[in-house]
Amino acid sequence: MRYDLMDLKLFRAIAETSSLSAGASQIHLSPGSASYRLKNLERLVGTTLFLRSPRGMVLTAAGESLHRHVIAVFGDLERMHSEMSGFANGLRGSIRLYANSSSLNGFLAEDLSSFLSMNRQCNIELEEHNSDDIVLAVGDGTADLGIVASDVESGSLQVFPYATDHLVLAVSNEHPLAARDEIKLEEALDYDFVCMQRTSSNFQFLAQTCGKLGRQLNIRIHAHNFATVLRLARDNIGIALVPRRVLASTLPKESCSVVELSDDWALRRLKVIAHNIENAPQFTKNLVDHLLLRAELNSGRNGDDRMTTSRTQIA
Repeated sequence: MRYDLMDLKLFRAIAETSSLSAGASQIHLSPGSASYRLKNLERLVGTTLFLRSPRGMVLTAAGESLHRHVIAVFGDLERMHSEMSGFANGLRGSIRLYANSSSLNGFLAEDLSSFLSMNRQCNIELEEHNSDDIVLAVGDGTADLGIVASDVESGSLQVFPYATDHLVLAVSNEHPLAARDEIKLEEALDYDFVCMQRTSSNFQFLAQTCGKLGRQLNIRIHAHNFATVLRLARDNIGIALVPRRVLASTLPKESCSVVELSDDWALRRLKVIAHNIENAPQFTKNLVDHLLLRAELNSGRNGDDRMTTSRTQIA
């Protein structure tokens, strides 16, 4: 079954405008030509893709399914075009890397900086996602590599231990919990929190953990980065859940009190995941090797408590 890209562009335009004529105009087709192309597309897929309603052209269930695939197809085409343009300008590789907040804010910035400095012809598309979504993205090829927490099921994906960190509570020195050395999260939920933005993997993890406890967070404010969250915690606006490495690198020592979490999940073992690293482009293999080498070189330094297993040892 062969699909014409112009037909798919027309389909997407009609779906987005809810109008045959507006969709046709958007991609510079006449209404008559657009109607003919849409009928051919429906004949090809064997079902109706739109229903006419007072609101205009409305997707059927089949149309909604096709729309999701079309968005993915054109997304892939745009990435392909971007990568090919890069190659034409001397680029030799592009890696899509998804990471959770603990790795993104605690380890990756330094490690990726050193990799990119040594690999001038390689680009990295770095995005933050929660660990569950990263596993799905690497599994379906949306991402080339992922860095996730070890408590997330990775299925058949390849796993390479990367680093460890601890989630802790940062509180004002005047906060009632400041005198505590250790606490379970459930007890801390009696107090106000300051949190990362709702889309961050750090907040999503915290919200999911509270849901499992049957508790709700009382959130004073969402902030866009850990530095702001920690300043708010320092000023006694609320408690912040942060990776220890982020805390150590963001605020001067003693500006906040640190309360250890006794929950098992507070120890965050991070791992690099890949679909099939042996068949990956060489620059992707090089990045994995670099991350694991950096982990080994930095093991135990500044409290990183990095893991030391190399890719070749795992393979």
